[in-house]
Amino acid sequence: MAAEENESAASCKGALPRRILVAGSAGAGKSTLARELSERLALPYTELDSLYHGPGWTPRDGFRRDVERIVATDAWVSEWQYTPVRPLLLERAELLIALDYSRGRVMKRVVGRTVERRLRRMELWNGNQEPPLKTIVTDREHIVRWAWNEFAHNRRRMRELEQSPPPGVLVRRFATPRQTEAWVTSLTGV
Repeated sequence: MAAEENESAASCKGALPRRILVAGSAGAGKSTLARELSERLALPYTELDSLYHGPGWTPRDGFRRDVERIVATDAWVSEWQYTPVRPLLLERAELLIALDYSRGRVMKRVVGRTVERRLRRMELWNGNQEPPLKTIVTDREHIVRWAWNEFAHNRRRMRELEQSPPPGVLVRRFATPRQTEAWVTSLTGV
């Protein structure tokens, strides 16, 4: 079903959804939207990056167990990322929001966010900070390079989900922030 229709979330199984995933490329605004949905719908939010990244950007051993605990509950909002746990999240979700914004918009956001975080030396997760900006050129896994390289794959995955949603999961894909904002506003009328 096309996102342009801006159907109310109430069409999800007759009531507002209680288990929500937000998908999109790095920089699309997954965490920002997930936090907003959490606040508007009074649902607990867990940022998966905070569970995944241990000190020194190393993956945490307990990541999968933490995600299993979250999805076992009746209500949550989170991002749909990290390949090893995507099936767990999707199996329990009622609604998946796909932020399918243009490459230009996503790259502008991820570059701006990365530069701001680095210049402010912001602590992200478990003591980690963005690396020096020069690593955009030297590190193949740098978030800016990763966002560029994974963009087409993420877009394809979101569009496939919209065309063939998993049983019991309503998928809403939005191509612009304006569409997303209109839909979010329809949830609570605020």
